[in-house]
Amino acid sequence: MPRICIQVGDEEFHGELTPDSAPQTVQKILDALPLEATARTWGEEIYFNIPVEMGTENGQETVSKGDLAYWPSGNAFCIFYGKTPMSQNDTEIVPASAVNVFGHIENAEALKQHSAGEEVRVTLAE
Repeated sequence: MPRICIQVGDEEFHGELTPDSAPQTVQKILDALPLEATARTWGEEIYFNIPVEMGTENGQETVSKGDLAYWPSGNAFCIFYGKTPMSQNDTEIVPASAVNVFGHIENAEALKQHSAGEEVRVTLAE
């Protein structure tokens, strides 16, 4: 499974793409790499627009901490590390609308130290 490196500010996070869950999404993400953007936040989620356009693929209404997803409604790359404004409790993570989960990031808790406005870079891991 392909591995990626996500740099948020001056900190690196490593993740793995999961083609089984959303193969077309994974391929479109890989084709778009490298990605550079400015982080935006929504609760405990970092997201940013990317040059990928596609619809829902095995869309999920809830996700897990550390999930990487594509949000079709906003053409955005999302990194979930905790509850969002849509979450009903401290353990539930609810995107704004269905997302295509395409991978998982390690050490997602550390994203709590980052904020909107930081530069984000996503590359294929070597």
